[in-house]
Amino acid sequence: MKKVQFTETVLRDAQQSLIATRMPFEVFEPALSTLDSAGYYSLECWGGATFDSCLRYLDEDPWERLRKIRKACPNSKLQMLLRGQNLLGYKHYPDDVVRLFVKKSVENGIDIIRIFDALNDLRNIQVAVDETVKNGATASGTICYTTSPVHTLDQFVKIAKELENMGVQTICIKDMAGIMSPKEAYELVKAIKENVKLPVIVHTHSTTGLGYMTLLKAVEAGADVVDTAVSCFSTGTSQPATETMRYVFEQYGYDTGLDIEKVNKVNSIFKPYRNECLKSGLENPISMSTDTDALNYQIPGGMLSNLIKQLTDMKKLDKLDEVLTETPKVRADLGYPPLVTPMSQMVGAQAMLNVMSGERYKTVSNEVKAYLKGEYGKAPGTVNADLQKKVLGDEKPITCRFADTLKPGLPEVKEKYPDATDEEILSRICYPQQAETYYKKREEEKNRTYTYKIEKV
Repeated sequence: MKKVQFTETVLRDAQQSLIATRMPFEVFEPALSTLDSAGYYSLECWGGATFDSCLRYLDEDPWERLRKIRKACPNSKLQMLLRGQNLLGYKHYPDDVVRLFVKKSVENGIDIIRIFDALNDLRNIQVAVDETVKNGATASGTICYTTSPVHTLDQFVKIAKELENMGVQTICIKDMAGIMSPKEAYELVKAIKENVKLPVIVHTHSTTGLGYMTLLKAVEAGADVVDTAVSCFSTGTSQPATETMRYVFEQYGYDTGLDIEKVNKVNSIFKPYRNECLKSGLENPISMSTDTDALNYQIPGGMLSNLIKQLTDMKKLDKLDEVLTETPKVRADLGYPPLVTPMSQMVGAQAMLNVMSGERYKTVSNEVKAYLKGEYGKAPGTVNADLQKKVLGDEKPITCRFADTLKPGLPEVKEKYPDATDEEILSRICYPQQAETYYKKREEEKNRTYTYKIEKV
């Protein structure tokens, strides 16, 4: 019997795409034991924006969250998303930091690390892949799918071959903006399966309305695993619904391994919280709708939900269409980077600056300046020469792997915080301000003394 397996994304990418990763641990804790026995290939539960969100918004220790999930799901493969040399942040970190982060992720419960570089510059994932394999976890090498004048089928197949030679155990096609059509998915999966001997995983979003059809054709072409989300946190900028895709595949004679009663139970646990998110405005109807314009602007789900929230907070949501129109123009100026973290944030933020200031590149963000200097790797296409000249002047961009220019990052922080655990050190390196605030508050809570007034009777 033909077989296809599922990765459930409700604990990470689904909620990142729809509610900007604001789901506290206590909300999903009641669902963990059922998720653990529902028959998934893996549970994506960490990485991406969860780390930042835990420290910044949810008053949680991301490492402790992972350990709690691990304890509650002893039978499941726990999966995380790692941005290669960027880890979970927005800049490149030294190799010693990358290696320790991977090591501690595995020690705290991660079984599968999906590793990507936002530019598909594979120099930037070599260290993370090597350390993942050394620590006995599965390294899932990732191709960031996009369309542009400089991205081709042959190029993506070449990347898959290079990933296999690097030692990854699976290949993931990551369609972060939901722009991969059913035809493109079929052709790409088929071509990779013909050239690479590794399992192929397909990740997409429903933003443009293509997701369901894309996953069906991908599996027909030989994909082994697909990413989905339980229905109440599916569709829109999230993934296609787990229940729907399971229903479709089983009708076509595939063994999914999913226990539909348990999947339905998981969905029923999340529904009340989804309703709260809708009522409070945390989940914006825009994120839930089909937006075919995304075929042009290509902003991924997590970025779109954050962009909507930022403009709403600024009382400038009426500028959304202008920002989305400006986004592909900025992307072209930067040499067509795939719009995935951190590139999506860079391009989206610069598009917002251009619109709000009323003048293109009147202000250039520090991240875009670093990109133009070559600190993120090699641009897929040709960068706008005038923009590069404006930022760099006569300075030549970096052509080597940027991490090779960085000094070790651990000694200085360990010296500053000699009593900190490795996990705390890594949190401070990745998110220094947020970690400092969180640990200070935690220490104050621990040392707080309480006095009780005894009333006379």
